Amino acid sequence: MSSDKTLLLLIEEWNKALQTGNPDEVMKLYDKKAVLLPTFSCRVRHNPEEIRDYFVHFLKKGPVCNVEETNIHKYGNTAMISGIYAFTYSADPSPIQRARFTFVYHKTKDRWLIVEHHSSCMPEET
Repeated sequence: MSSDKTLLLLIEEWNKALQTGNPDEVMKLYDKKAVLLPTFSCRVRHNPEEIRDYFVHFLKKGPVCNVEETNIHKYGNTAMISGIYAFTYSADPSPIQRARFTFVYHKTKDRWLIVEHHSSCMPEET
């Protein structure tokens, strides 16, 4: 499998973890030293407890993620995946919310883990 296809599967794995509704499943994808700059919180999450807390609340909405665009850059054991994703929520009939994202992964042994995740709402289109 090509490197880009393998890395695209990481986003799919993250989305599947969201679908479980279980923050512990999501946390399996994050390194213990990961940082999360979340979409719907002004607080930067600096450790597993803070990141898990964000997902406990976020997953209650029943998020369903659709990745619209991806950009992949790989440098040895570090990879960055950025783009645009859109969320709908099973627990909330709100309109689709689009956001920009960047995941930074680091490969440790045989596994890629998220070390940095930034997500921000799309600005209003002008």
